Amino acid sequence: MKETLLIKHAVGGRTFIDSSKHGVHYHIEQAADLWAFTVTVSPEHDLANLLAWKEELNVFLFQEHEDKPTVKIWFYVQEQSVSFQAKERKLAFKAKAMIEYIPHNYGYKL
Repeated sequence: MKETLLIKHAVGGRTFIDSSKHGVHYHIEQAADLWAFTVTVSPEHDLANLLAWKEELNVFLFQEHEDKPTVKIWFYVQEQSVSFQAKERKLAFKAKAMIEYIPHNYGYKL
C-alpha cells in the first residue's frame, strides 16, 4: 500500500504539504476519537503560510492499494491544536473527527 499525506488550507484550497512531493516523515497515533499527528519537515520547507492558516487546515490520507480502490480519509483538525517546534522541525496537531470514503463509489454516470 502507498500512503500520501496532504495538509491543505480549507477543503479546496492550496496544498501546504504533500508527502509524495515534499519528502516529509509523519506519524499518526489514535486514541479513541482523537488522532495525534507529528510531521517532520525539511529545513527548506517554509511553514509560514501553513501556520498563518493553522485554524483552517484539512488533512487527508490517500491509501492506494494494488488490488482495490483508493481510500481517502479526511481529518478535521482540532482548533488550537497546531504547533511547530522549529528546532526539531516538527509540526504537531490533533484531529477530532474523520471521514473515510472511497471516491470510486461516488462516480458519475452520464
